[in-house]
Amino acid sequence: MKQSLWVLVLMMMSAQLQAGQVVVRKSSEPFDAFAVRDKVQQDFAWRESLRMQQQINILQSLPLGCVMFKLPYAYYRCGANFYRPYQYRDEGKATRQLYIQVDPPVAQ
Repeated sequence: MKQSLWVLVLMMMSAQLQAGQVVVRKSSEPFDAFAVRDKVQQDFAWRESLRMQQQINILQSLPLGCVMFKLPYAYYRCGANFYRPYQYRDEGKATRQLYIQVDPPVAQ
């Protein structure tokens, strides 16, 4: 009984000692902690923008068979999906209409 308890305690201690990657540098090597921080922030911002793009479904044209509704706001129902029109203007270019997927509208 004591041996199994001892083994369990050792396993728990060894699990707590595991860590991520550790980088050891010589003190003579130049190191810019702020550059590392900025790089980590840029990587995080890039991953967040990719995640946001995956959540938003934007169409340049609607599929066939979509039905337009006017209330509670203008939107299109295409099968089980709902799209709201959005006017998008490129930098200095013409305005074009895009369709952003939205949750099903709730009548008020």
